[in-house]
Amino acid sequence: MNVHGTVAEGFEPVRDAFAQNFTALGERGAAVAVYRDGRKVVDLWGGTRNVDGTVGTEPWRRGTAQVVRSATKGVAAAVPLLLHRRGELDLDAPVGEYWPEFKAHGKERVLVRHVLNHRAGLPVLDRPLTPEDALDPRRGPAAVAAQAPVWEPGTDHGYHALTYGWLLDELVRRVSGGRGAGQWIADEIARPLGLDLWVGLPAAEEAAGRAGRVGRLDDPDPSEPGNGPRLRPKRAVTTAYEDPDSLTRRAFAAITPFPDQNDPVYRAAALPAANGIATADGLARFYAALIGEVDGVTRDVRLFDRATMELARAEESAGPDRILVVGTRFGLGYMLHGSASPFLGPGSFGHPGRGGSLGFADPETGIALGYVTNGFRKTVTADPRAQALVRAVRASLARGPS
Repeated sequence: MNVHGTVAEGFEPVRDAFAQNFTALGERGAAVAVYRDGRKVVDLWGGTRNVDGTVGTEPWRRGTAQVVRSATKGVAAAVPLLLHRRGELDLDAPVGEYWPEFKAHGKERVLVRHVLNHRAGLPVLDRPLTPEDALDPRRGPAAVAAQAPVWEPGTDHGYHALTYGWLLDELVRRVSGGRGAGQWIADEIARPLGLDLWVGLPAAEEAAGRAGRVGRLDDPDPSEPGNGPRLRPKRAVTTAYEDPDSLTRRAFAAITPFPDQNDPVYRAAALPAANGIATADGLARFYAALIGEVDGVTRDVRLFDRATMELARAEESAGPDRILVVGTRFGLGYMLHGSASPFLGPGSFGHPGRGGSLGFADPETGIALGYVTNGFRKTVTADPRAQALVRAVRASLARGPS
């Protein structure tokens, strides 16, 4: 397998792990980028641009972007936190204070912070949205506003897999005079930092073929040498995903059927929970700017000050997750390091994307990582390919420069 790109001295284990993902874990096309203290130390890519090979076997190139699914949530979470820092959004105010229609059906006590820490009690829709309705920026929020909570807001937590996006987007619109999260990210995050990262892919980028085709990958055969054992999920997790009436299944079925992720119409829409499109460098550079300065388009840029960074990674929710069933930890909009989603260390914060992608930052080491892939596995929060890269970064730090 030809791996392209560069690694700084001491980070060779990341290149080895990245190559091993192709030979042992069935990777088709992927990229990984790592920043340390605002400087890029890993920039690797390989494989094919399209997972299914339907458009020939065009190679993955520098700048190839992919749908990153729920890794979008970590990018979107920066918007309300930055609005809070500016004094425009009160995290402890009721959502209904900004969005009066939201108060219906016992939601008067849902706070803004409950949206970000997955304690709002609104992970499901009694009437799932069609793909057409889901992509309409008005209908998703209207459906959430009409929904009754499935638990008392603030008393428990459960992953809001899709509804998170409509909740966050409408809050941002109400505070920003109609500008949604996707446009806010483009204007005030991606453009100043020069990021190849979009929540709503512009027509010009679609026409330029920036995004490859994504799709499902079968798990590698554990009997093949080098593939290792196949991990079996706990019975409770399996049952939750198989039961059509469980909160788990209903949360992931809030859009039914789910849209074709390769459809240009889907990629052009802005779903802050699910359809961000990014390069590995764009995702890593974003997280680098949350914990320190990186060189921007016209000046050095840091997105979060120290107080906002600490707010993002302070534990807000922990323990058994009503949706994911396993134990999870959340700050404000970010998953925190834990058994369900291991990052680099106890202070790390970020967000995985279901089936593969990952972005996170670790302030203690100055590390920010972005991993994107065109092949989605069955994993939800801890994909083996991403975890192999995290372990390699940890090993590189322990080893130091040769």
